[in-house]
Amino acid sequence: MDNVSTHTRLVSVTKAALVTGLYVALTMLFAPLSFGAIQIRFAEIFNNLAIFNKRYIWAVTLGCIIANFWSSMGLVDVVFGSIETLLMTSISYYLSQKVKQLPAKFAIVVIICTLSSWIIGLELYYVLGLPFWFSYLTVAIGEFISVALGAVIFWAISKKVDLTA
Repeated sequence: MDNVSTHTRLVSVTKAALVTGLYVALTMLFAPLSFGAIQIRFAEIFNNLAIFNKRYIWAVTLGCIIANFWSSMGLVDVVFGSIETLLMTSISYYLSQKVKQLPAKFAIVVIICTLSSWIIGLELYYVLGLPFWFSYLTVAIGEFISVALGAVIFWAISKKVDLTA
């Protein structure tokens, strides 16, 4: 194995680990807002990174897995919340590869993440007995706020930093 490929892999793993750690830290920092029927999980800003490099699909998903261990819904949220994250970031990544304009890529992430909130709404319905449509709507609104905020943040960052590398 040559030093260049080893260094490249190490940098990639380090970037992913940083995003995973930041996801968990932001979720815990805002824990009262991060879980439940009415939630704004600010760590969801990192979902936007999936359009730049697929390593962030795994980074955000792992962050969600770790953070969801603190959920009141326990392993159910670890499993289903993480599956939702994996699906929405993967779909966002693959659909964003079809468009060239960065604002359109961010719009894809915002739409996919907001619409996929039905999975969490269903989880809240079955586990906590909360009304599905209310849960879906409130989680979707929180998701929209977080991911749209992240789109603005990462659009600005992407003007100065190559997030694809």
